Amino acid sequence: MDEIEWIRKKKLKELMEKMSKPIKVDGSNFDDVINSNENVVVDFWAEWCGPCKILAPIIDELAKEYVGKVVFAKLNVDEAKDIAINFGISAIPTLIFFKRGKPVDALVGVLPKGEIKRWIDRILSTY
Repeated sequence: MDEIEWIRKKKLKELMEKMSKPIKVDGSNFDDVINSNENVVVDFWAEWCGPCKILAPIIDELAKEYVGKVVFAKLNVDEAKDIAINFGISAIPTLIFFKRGKPVDALVGVLPKGEIKRWIDRILSTY
């Protein structure tokens, strides 16, 4: 393998590892993340929220499973109240699925991983 091919593979691996983890979003990067990716699931959460802590490892697993298909992002509602208000977040955790920058569906509360996967798969096949 030549040096350029080795560098390309290394960069691709780094990118895939980065994409396999939820991205922290806030007022400085929220619009960029949802508008520069075709499919984004945003987890609206807070540090003090017990159910949010239960959902967090599920979101981490889904980010790995859907790498290359769906980008997962986490928005702390205490740090980005304006965004949470803009999307009518009244209970957390709330997941909103964005397709090409537009919200298309939401889930509220902690749900089993399988149910969240069915929700994601339905949206991917519908839109």
